[in-house]
Parts: sequence; C-alpha cells; structure tokens
Amino acid sequence: MVLGLVTTKRGRLENTEELTQRIFTASRYISRERLGISPQCGFASSIIGNNISFDGERLKLKLVVEAAQRIWG
Repeated sequence: MVLGLVTTKRGRLENTEELTQRIFTASRYISRERLGISPQCGFASSIIGNNISFDGERLKLKLVVEAAQRIWG
C-alpha cells in the first residue's frame, strides 16, 4: 500500500520526522514491508497546475526519498 503523505497542492514542506511517524502509525495495521510513501498525486493535478514552484516540487520529491531511506534503508 502506497501512502500519499506529501501534498502537491501547497508549497509547505513536510518534514522527515512527520512522514516517518505516519508510516510507523500505519504499520500498526499493515506490515511496514508492505507500505510505501509517495506524493499524494501529480504536481499538475488540474489544468492550471498547483501553486508550487519547480524547486518546491524537487524538494518534496527529495523528501520522499530521504524519508524512505530512513524508514526502509
């Protein structure tokens, strides 16, 4: 199961600790080895896109990688 924990709608950057905690909470119900993490949807989920910069998108994707390495690394 892949959890879309990183919003693509706003520029506010979540933090690794927040994402890690949410995965560990979910792992009470589904084995951590069966969980994944991703952005909640695409960065241009509407015709006009979302109010987030290219650099913001890049930071959010980097955050997903860092959180995954911390959780499953």
